[in-house]
Amino acid sequence: MNPFLIFRVLRVLLHVLLGMAICATVFPLSGAEARQRHTRRWSRKLLRICNVTVEIAPGSAAPLEHAMIVANHVSWLDIFVVDALYPCRFVAKAEIRAWPLAGWLAAKAGTVFIARGSKRDLRHIFKGLVHSLQAGERVAFFPEGTTAPQGTVLPFHANLFEAAVDAKVMVQPFALSYVDAAGALHPSVEFIGEMSFAESVVRILNGAPVTARLKCMPAMDATGAHRRDLAQAAHDAVAAGLGIAPAA
Repeated sequence: MNPFLIFRVLRVLLHVLLGMAICATVFPLSGAEARQRHTRRWSRKLLRICNVTVEIAPGSAAPLEHAMIVANHVSWLDIFVVDALYPCRFVAKAEIRAWPLAGWLAAKAGTVFIARGSKRDLRHIFKGLVHSLQAGERVAFFPEGTTAPQGTVLPFHANLFEAAVDAKVMVQPFALSYVDAAGALHPSVEFIGEMSFAESVVRILNGAPVTARLKCMPAMDATGAHRRDLAQAAHDAVAAGLGIAPAA
């Protein structure tokens, strides 16, 4: 590992420790708006350390303050790209809780963890999501259920869309992509297969600068909708935002 990479890794670790300190000491005493400001500021700094620039893609719709946000899933960076612009309460797979430092930080930041295949867990989380949405929070999740290679969007799981239907809120799809200086899909960002979290971090820190593009798609009303229809409509909107042609 070269000295410059070691320096950048140490900067990331120190920034994560700062985030943990903020979550432990500041968040318990702060209101929702203050927590969002801290989250946005911390996420932007983390991305700068990782040499990631965030931009809103041309043609984006206006982001809603109160909605269920759904997005395609490319990398662990996705959460921080969204939070750098529009802080959300995220739903994430339970495995993330076990990540060193990052798992604790995600939990203290309000992330809701869901275990795969646990119907009891899903029912409990579902009720909490409905309550959060009805309380005016912006809740986000990745309905693909796993990360996918850039240029593709996996089918969306429909289960959690039912929370938006029950809460009678809007669903807003976000399309996320990562490009290099030439505008091509960036080769270092994908977090797929057997790659570990640590390997992904090193790959990004050791790679060329990244531009993260977030495109807000028009929101859709979940009131009276069927969760499967809503999931498919959101999937198609994300694919359109990424410029992916619909399947024949």
